[in-house]
Amino acid sequence: MLENGAVFEGQAAGKFKETVCELVFNTSMTGYVEMLSDPSNAGLGVVMTYPLIGNYGVCLEDMESNRLYPAALLVHELCDTPSNFRSEMTLEELLIKYEIPCIKGLDDRAIVMNLRENGAMKAIITDDISNKDALFDKINAFGIKNDYKGADRKISDDGTSLAFIDFGARKSFVDAFAKRGFAVSAFSELNADEIIAKGFEGVVLSNGVEDFDTLAYTIEEIKKLMDKNVPIFAIGLGHQLVALANGGKVEKMLHGHRGCNYPVRFNHIDKTYITAQNHGYAVTEAPANADVLCSNVNDNTIEGFKYKNKPVMTVQFIPDTAKGPNTAFLFDDFKNIIKEGK
Repeated sequence: MLENGAVFEGQAAGKFKETVCELVFNTSMTGYVEMLSDPSNAGLGVVMTYPLIGNYGVCLEDMESNRLYPAALLVHELCDTPSNFRSEMTLEELLIKYEIPCIKGLDDRAIVMNLRENGAMKAIITDDISNKDALFDKINAFGIKNDYKGADRKISDDGTSLAFIDFGARKSFVDAFAKRGFAVSAFSELNADEIIAKGFEGVVLSNGVEDFDTLAYTIEEIKKLMDKNVPIFAIGLGHQLVALANGGKVEKMLHGHRGCNYPVRFNHIDKTYITAQNHGYAVTEAPANADVLCSNVNDNTIEGFKYKNKPVMTVQFIPDTAKGPNTAFLFDDFKNIIKEGK
């Protein structure tokens, strides 16, 4: 049941339990293992728009973290006979293992149309709707809690020294820097004084749960780094935090961008790339000291900045980590920014 009173029925699956969440939809046709293990999805109930989910099973090597994060998964059809030589278990077995509730057999199109028209909404997943007033009370009391806490750790030792601030990054994104010649140290919180004192050559601000109240302190720390001209590459949540630190404005979107098929046009090279995104907020007013690097072709929302006279680049989407004709060139661009600053 959505907070507007709309009710959709299906069959219980996964580790079913009554759950309150913010409901969003994801347009990806594949990548459900990566999506479920993405810390940015903490507290969200995810409706998949593609009608058949789980058809290639689960390969644990594809996990982006050590557990699943969404509050619930909602699908039209949950495949129980996957076909893939890499598969180690069914998707439902993975959901049960990590105690994620699921509803299958839903009219996913009707739910997504409701969310597109009315925006992301709070919802409750339950097997008893006899007392709707009580359910509305639970929905109204809900607030997303960011339970992700990254560990301070050394990722790699050789190359350009990089402080990676992990607000909820995918594992593949962290590893991508190590594979490209960075000596990566990950930190769970941003401490500008420590980073400056240790002489890191660059800083990455990762994506994560858009919990701005908890991360308010980070804005002041970002200002310290920029005052010292420390090279910064920020994505997702990091992109939004840097904008806020420079006087930009961030607002909640109607239904966000969640999926792997969003076209982004880069102004300086006049090229468009298909990108993966997972965010419910966007920068709606550019900082005065920033040039727009790229924009979303679908709705013209801002997708990236290069800051004037500062070694700082930010993007809203998740850069590709595999080499090819994609946005992986941003890693090389950041390396060049660091070199130019030396």
